[in-house]
Amino acid sequence: MLRVGIVAGEASGDTLGAGLINAIKERVPDARFVGIAGPQMIAAGCEPWWRMEELSVMGLVEVLRHLPRLLRLRTRLLRRFQEADLDVFVGIDSPDFNLPIALALKKIGLPTVQYVSPQVWAWRQSRVGAISKAADLVLCLLPFETKFYDLHGVNASFVGHPLADSIPMETDKESARKALGIPLSGPYLAVFPGSRKFEVSRLASPYMRTAKWLCDHNPALKILVGLANEETCEIFLKMTRNIKLNTETMLFVGQAREVMGAADVVLTASGTASLEVLLVKRPMVVGYMISGVTYRIMRLLGLNRLNYFSLPNLLADRQVVPEFLQKNIRPEVLGPSLSLFLNEINSQEADLGWYDSFCAIHEQLRCNASAGAADAVLELLSVTLESP
Repeated sequence: MLRVGIVAGEASGDTLGAGLINAIKERVPDARFVGIAGPQMIAAGCEPWWRMEELSVMGLVEVLRHLPRLLRLRTRLLRRFQEADLDVFVGIDSPDFNLPIALALKKIGLPTVQYVSPQVWAWRQSRVGAISKAADLVLCLLPFETKFYDLHGVNASFVGHPLADSIPMETDKESARKALGIPLSGPYLAVFPGSRKFEVSRLASPYMRTAKWLCDHNPALKILVGLANEETCEIFLKMTRNIKLNTETMLFVGQAREVMGAADVVLTASGTASLEVLLVKRPMVVGYMISGVTYRIMRLLGLNRLNYFSLPNLLADRQVVPEFLQKNIRPEVLGPSLSLFLNEINSQEADLGWYDSFCAIHEQLRCNASAGAADAVLELLSVTLESP
C-alpha cells in the first residue's frame, strides 16, 4: 500500500491536494494519505492529523505571534511522519513550513516533493540551493519555472495550472452578469485590490480613486469590486469611505470568477488574480505596491531581476498588459491605460493582440495539472501505473 505524507496550509493548497489525491487514487486505488489537510483533501480521503487552519496564518505580526505554536506543530508532525512508514512526502506550497520537513525526511531516505515552486525565480534566488537539498522533485505550475531550475540542476516538472483546467476557454459576459444579478448593459470596470490584508490596505484607495477618475470621464461606467472575504471587505470599506463616485459601487465577496466574467475591463492586484483574469479573457491593468523601505532594499540589493512582475507578462515573456509599480499607482497613470481598453469595447478596429496571447497561454497551462502531478510523483517512486 502506498503511504503519502501530505501538508497543505492554504485554501489553494487544499484544492491542489484534493486533485492530487484523487489522481493518485485513480492510479493506485489503495493509496493512503495522512498529514495536514483542508476540507477538500479530507473529502478526497486524506486522514487529517491536523486541520489546514492550523497553518493559515498571514502577515508578519501574526506569524511572529504564532511562531512558537507552529514550530511545536512542525516538530510533532515530523515525528509522526518519521514513525509512519511513509513512501513519499508532498509539501504543497507553504515553503517556510514544508521545506524544513522535507529536508529532515530526505535525510532519512524518504523521497520528497514540493508542489508549487516558491518564487525563487523572482527574488532571493539564493534559496534555490535550500530547495535542492530539501526536495527530490519540484512540481511547477508555470512553464518558465522549470527553465530556472534546469539552470541550477534541480529536478523540476511542469504540470500545468489547475485554474487553466477549471476555467473554460470562453467565459460568457451576459451569463456572468445574470449570475451576479446586475444590469446586463455595460460598460463595467471590475476592481480587485488583492486577497491579502496588506494588499487591500495599500491598493483600495488608489484603485477607487482611479475608478472615480474613470467615472468622471465616462459617466455611463459602472463599478464592480471583488473581495476575497469579509475581513478584506471591512478593510476596503475603511480605506475608501471618503471616496465618492457618481455611480453605484457594487461589492461582491467570494465571487471573483463571476465579477471578472461580468467586466469589460479589470484593474487588479498582481499574483493569482491577474492569472485568473487572463484565463477569463478580460483586458486588464495590473498594479503592485509594497512598503517604500522594502522596495528600496529590493532595488539596492538587486533582489528582483525580472523584466516584468505580472503573471500575464511573465508568461508571455513580453508586455501584453500594462503593469505599474509603487508611485505609479495613481489615477493619472492607471486611468488612461484603462480608458484605452474601454474605448475598444465597441470598436471595429480594436487591437486584440492581448486576447490572442491570453488564449495561447491558457492552452499552454491547460494540461490536467492533477494528473501530471500524480504521474510525476509516481514516476519519482518508480511505481507501476495502473490504467485509470
